[in-house]
Order: sequence, then C-alpha cells, then structure tokens
Amino acid sequence: MLNQKLQQKLSQKLSPQQIQLMKLLQLPAMALEQRIKEELEENPALEDPNDELNEQDETINQENSEIEMESDDGDDIEKEIEETEKDPEEISFEDYLDEDDTPAYKLSTYDNNNEEDNRKEIPFSVGQTFHENLFTQLGLRKLNERQYQIAQYIIGNLDDSGYLHRELSAMVDDLAFNQNITTSVKELESLLMIIQELEPYGIGARNLQECLLIQLNRKESSSESIELAKTILSLFFIEFTKKHYDKIEKRLNITSDELRGAINEILKLNPKPGSSLVDSAKPNQYIIPDFIIYNTDGILELTLNSKNTPELRINKAYLDMIETMSGPKKSKSNHEKDLIVFVKQKLDSAKWFIDMIKQRQDTLYRTMKAIMDYQKDYFQEGDDTKMRPMILKDIAEKVNLDISTISRVVNSKYVQTHFGTFLLKSFFSESLQTDSGEEVSTREVKKILTDCIESENKNKPLTDEHLTDILKEKGYNIARRTVAKYREQLDIPVARLRREL
Repeated sequence: MLNQKLQQKLSQKLSPQQIQLMKLLQLPAMALEQRIKEELEENPALEDPNDELNEQDETINQENSEIEMESDDGDDIEKEIEETEKDPEEISFEDYLDEDDTPAYKLSTYDNNNEEDNRKEIPFSVGQTFHENLFTQLGLRKLNERQYQIAQYIIGNLDDSGYLHRELSAMVDDLAFNQNITTSVKELESLLMIIQELEPYGIGARNLQECLLIQLNRKESSSESIELAKTILSLFFIEFTKKHYDKIEKRLNITSDELRGAINEILKLNPKPGSSLVDSAKPNQYIIPDFIIYNTDGILELTLNSKNTPELRINKAYLDMIETMSGPKKSKSNHEKDLIVFVKQKLDSAKWFIDMIKQRQDTLYRTMKAIMDYQKDYFQEGDDTKMRPMILKDIAEKVNLDISTISRVVNSKYVQTHFGTFLLKSFFSESLQTDSGEEVSTREVKKILTDCIESENKNKPLTDEHLTDILKEKGYNIARRTVAKYREQLDIPVARLRREL
C-alpha cells in the first residue's frame, strides 16, 4: 500500500568545493600543474596572465618585424616606432601590474618564486625501444617470411627483462588461432635459439639459469674459472643461489680460491639483459619537490614550491560581459538569459578554483611547517638517529585538521633539504621504548641495523640473533622477530645470503 509521510533528518554531505579541495590536496606538484592546465582549457573565464604576456610579446615582435620589412628609410622606421610606442592600445603595463589581479596565494610568505628555480628542462629524444632493437637485429638473419613472423611473435612475448615466461606449446596454439600459422614446439625452439644469439646476450632465456649460461657460452675467451662457472650453474645452481659454498667445494673437490674465481665470473653477468635496453629507451623521471627547506646558520626556513603554479585570475572580458548583460533592460530574450547563466557559472567555477588553490597552498604549508617544527633536530643535520617518532595524529592535532586531510597532504609529496630530497611519508614512524624509558623512532633502530650490516665481516655476516644482542647492548630491548621484521622492511637478506667469499 502506497502512502506519503513527512520525515526530518540530519545528514552530512560534502559540497562540490570541498570535494574539489580534497582532490587538489593529494595532487603532487607535477599533477597539480597538469590539473591547472586542464582547468584553463575547460573554463574560458579563468586565465593565466603569463600566457597573455607571451602573446603580447609575440604580437609586438611580429609588428616590429613587419615595420622593418616594409620600411627602407631609417627615419621612417624611427617615426613609425615612436608612433607605435605612443599608441596606448598597443600595450598597457598597468593592466599587468594591477595588484587586484594577483591571486592571494601568490602574495603569501610561503610562495617560492626565485628566478634561479625557473629553469626549463631541455627536451631530449628517445631511442629505439627494446623490442624494436631486437626486430632490427632479427632482420639481419637469413629467415624466410614465415620464420620471420614466428620469430617476431616470440620476441613480442619477451618481458622487459628479456625473459620468455610463456610455454612454447601455448605459443603454438596462439599462432594457429590468431595468425593461422601451423608450427611445432621443435620449430619454435630452433627459432628461439636464433633469438638467443641476439644482443645483449641472455635474451630469450626461460629462467635465470639459462640466461647466465647463455652469457657464459657467448664469451670469446675461455678459462678454468669460466668452465668451472658453467659447471656450477649447470649442476649446482640451487646450491649456488642459496650460497651453500661448502657443499659445492666438497662435491667438485675444489679450493676456496677456485670457487671464488668462478663466482666472480658469474657475478660479472647480467641477470636482466633486457633492462639495459629498456632503461635506455625510457625518459628520465625527475622529482619536483613540493616543499624546500633551507638551513641558514641553524635557522630553518620553509618555502612552498610554487614555480609551476601560474598566477590564475578572472578573465576581465567575462566580468565586463556579465556586467553589460546584467544592466538595466526591460526585457531579455531566452538566448540572453541562457548566456547570462552560462557566464555566471563559468565565473563562479573560476572563483572557486582560485580559492581552492589558495586553500591547498595554505593547508600544505601549515602541515609541512608542523612536520618541520616537530622534526627540527633531524632537518638541521639530517641524522636519522635524531628522528622523533611521529604519526599522522600528532600533526593533525598541531594544525587542527582531520587525520584523513593530513594523509592526503603527505601522499606523494616530496621535500627538498640540504641533505637530500625525501618523501613526506618517510618522516612518519612508530615509537619504541628504550631501557631508560625514552621513546625513540623505529627509524633510528633501522639506521643502527643498516650501519651494523654495512660494517660486518662479509665472510661471517651477522645473524638476527647477533643483531638483537648488539641492539640490547645499545639499550634497545627488542625481540629477534622484530629485528627480522625491520631487516625485511629494509630489503636486507638473511645472513647466509649476505655471505661473500
């Protein structure tokens, strides 16, 4: 049965402006620059005065060049230039120096607009891709059209490291169904052998063992160490990967010096031969810091990197348009009413976007300022042992913001210091209590672990039990399993795998 009733309730909903602010907060510097460009393209009521200045400069240069080409007499040129300079319609610097046109976020103290930082990166060309390089080498082989198509298909299945992880039997079925080519596993193996002869050596291997053996077999010179390395990889590959060197010495009846020479030959090989070609074809990735901290005689100064944020402002043409259309008039057509609504929407959207950029800059600066003050001792010297334990809640309470907002701020943001550029998330760590009752950061413990492992005797590396004892001697009472957890977080293998001959 249908019925109607009145109901009153309270609910919390985010406004479109709040949603837009949350999205802008989590954008790093490069993504923000792209987002602003998109907004400039979508909203004609929003403009970048720098683009306008560039257009004016191009127009003036073009007009001056036309004047020089059209006039042969020097006196006439000077007269025309003087007339151009006297023409007020050519360029008015008052329009660009008007303080009302400068957005508020550009006038704040956290703006960083140094001329030295306004450097433009020089573009560079990208060479051949990994697969294109192999296709070029394949074209130099004596293959018929059918064999060339099959070999191309095999190369297309290689990953970026140069390995072939697909089964040949599965590739036989794919060639039959997708390219209508009937082949066999034996034919694929013969073509794969040809691909494995391409450079860099090791391409087309199906596992690490085969990759290393291919490279050893392609060596021009042969020695006892190389032959012994081939034997180790062929017969004792598992023992080699697990560094059971004692077993290898006993089974092959060799000395430690002979084993060391063979292992040195293996360590010269490239376990990922395709990566050298892939990395050379990829453009370099640059990190643009969102914050810059300067240390001047022990005084920390924070600036917000805003060099890639243009000085947005409202387009005056749209302001004049809305003022003209909204003037006194007895009746307006439907077209004019729709036009007024459209212009108002664009103006409101532009104002909202500029305000959101201002709020974003303010929130980022306040948050980073709180982090810098909290970790003042660390930022002055860059010593990890002076890192204080800090969680998102600590900063949220200082800046009076929600934890989720702080999480968005530190997401994918970088800070540049005099001792390096770091991800903001790396400054947050849990606390650990020492024997004296002092709370220290877990990052301090990890730094001690790293130093101990770097200075250890590689012939007898420190086990987790030994590392636990060292930490206890320094006053850090933690369990062995905690040491193992920190070691894994640092991507440090166990003692047996760190052993060297």
